[in-house]
Amino acid sequence: MQDKVREKRIINMALQLLEKQIKVRPYSFTSSTQTRDYLRLQLERLEKEVFMVLYLDNQHRLISSDITAIGTISEASVYPREIVKESLTFNAAAVILAHNHPSGVAEPSQADRALTNKLKEILSLVEIKLLDHFVVGHGELVSFAERGWL
Repeated sequence: MQDKVREKRIINMALQLLEKQIKVRPYSFTSSTQTRDYLRLQLERLEKEVFMVLYLDNQHRLISSDITAIGTISEASVYPREIVKESLTFNAAAVILAHNHPSGVAEPSQADRALTNKLKEILSLVEIKLLDHFVVGHGELVSFAERGWL
């Protein structure tokens, strides 16, 4: 039990250092490896499903990363209108979507695919590119772009 507490403390310290680094020097998501590493740190350890949006400028540098929905152990309610609104507020040129599956299995559901298609369509209307949607499990990530779904 004490090992888990220490492990969580170390992870939280690492996340805080990463956030400071990003604020000092804009972090660019120019490769799927960079994106995967960032998202694993942010989402893999969470016990509830959350939906995160990375708002990027036209050079794919991080403007902001926000958790837009916090759900239960099996789902989170995502509202496309709010994502579009925040994207415009940040003047984002592109976004990357991500959410975790607390079950540990990263395989996207049909609902995940439908939501992604809807968001891609809506964001394109305001000229914001959806670069990818990642589903984070325990030790694995699934990329919609790598599967040819975007």
